[in-house]
Amino acid sequence: MGCESSKLASCCWSGQNGPVHEVQNPDDEERAEVSDLPTFREFTVEQLRISTSGFAVENIVSEHGEKAPNVVYKGKLENQRRVAVKRFNRSAWPDSRQFLEEARSVGQLRNNKLANLLGCCCEGDERLLVAEFMPNETLAKHLFHWETQPMKWAMRLRVALYLAQALEYCTIRGRALYHDLNAYRILFDEEGDPRLSCFGLMKNSRDGKSYSTNLAFTPPEYLRTGRITPESVMYSFGTLLLDLLSGKHIPPSHALDLIKDRNLQMLTDSCLEGQFSSDDGTELVRIASRCLQYEPRERPNPKSLVAALFPLQKEIEVPSHALMGISRDGGTMPLSPLGEACLRMDLTAIHEILEKLGYKDDEGAATELSFQMWTNQMQETLNSKKKGDAAFRHKDAKAAIECYTLFIDVGTMVSPTVYARRSLSYLMNDMPLEALNDAVQAQVISPVWHVASYLQAASLFALGRENEAQIALKEGSVLEEKKNTNS
Repeated sequence: MGCESSKLASCCWSGQNGPVHEVQNPDDEERAEVSDLPTFREFTVEQLRISTSGFAVENIVSEHGEKAPNVVYKGKLENQRRVAVKRFNRSAWPDSRQFLEEARSVGQLRNNKLANLLGCCCEGDERLLVAEFMPNETLAKHLFHWETQPMKWAMRLRVALYLAQALEYCTIRGRALYHDLNAYRILFDEEGDPRLSCFGLMKNSRDGKSYSTNLAFTPPEYLRTGRITPESVMYSFGTLLLDLLSGKHIPPSHALDLIKDRNLQMLTDSCLEGQFSSDDGTELVRIASRCLQYEPRERPNPKSLVAALFPLQKEIEVPSHALMGISRDGGTMPLSPLGEACLRMDLTAIHEILEKLGYKDDEGAATELSFQMWTNQMQETLNSKKKGDAAFRHKDAKAAIECYTLFIDVGTMVSPTVYARRSLSYLMNDMPLEALNDAVQAQVISPVWHVASYLQAASLFALGRENEAQIALKEGSVLEEKKNTNS
């Protein structure tokens, strides 16, 4: 441990009941609202179905996978913006007006400490939220299930401060209630900076519980009344401070017993040895103790938490991604021959690669084709595909488009490769928008297929949408590397 237990215990205990001191915080600019995000909008179910590749299991990022009542998917909008899509249980929000009012209210928030809400969908009995996607996992993953390195003390303090700043911003904007604040609600963006998920600013259902975690971690007043208050959020913040200090999910009652018994060696993460001073450890435990007070009125508010946590910050000049050990390639990943061909818009090279690839990536398609070959209609459909393949082989783009369209329009069989080939044929026929639509459809059918992303990049380059094309190109490269690693 980074300090002697007895020394830390005595310091901590002597100051436990003192007020959380106010310190002038020069970091106000950091909490300013962000203006480079699109305004809140409403989506259709079809738009979100396409963005998540048909709500594919491969795109689920939430805990408990598809078995959870409310599932979160990663997705990609038409402009290549990556998003997180939360799909509620069909009975969660029967009152569509109430759902829209809540979503629109949360959607007005814009802050760089939040994973901001970009939109929602309220169509039929579907209720979905759309937020910024955070690519670098949750606090729970980095704290409890780390693989390469434990989270450093300086980063743990940064998480605490950023979270307090996020809650302060929400409080100022009239959204002081946060439901089920826990380590899974803290996400890390591309820079490795922690963000508070906006999803917790809305309940999981109109009349749903505000806490889904173990009762040992819920505020005592919530157990009595079933209602969440701003002070309840502060109690949950205290449990998160314990998580950061211990590297474990310790029930608050047990942690408070350890503090009272001055047995802090059991409370602190052994991975933090030598990283913090006695005074810093004392102060963090004291703040946590104040948040966990039984009486709600004795707990601090977000503003005083920010004031208390700001002077504790360490290594403030070091970027979060460096503290976290997160690699930032910044698009420098070497491209494969297909990626290079799409970057150069070399349609001949793309054609050669697709022709050589054939239908190897059409999972299950061969079985489905052979099973249904006995019907006359299916035979005609297969003939259309064979004619399309022959035209594609000879670079007759117009004929390939016509034949593949006949195959696709029947709708009996689905082939990502056919969409990919028609996409390239559209590019060869100077029809980039149609090419983009087909490349997107290929990814809907096969969510992790790198070829679909590469063809989207080529189509976007042809449309002059350079920035979006670079994003699609990078995504294709990442997917291809994962495929090669797995194989």
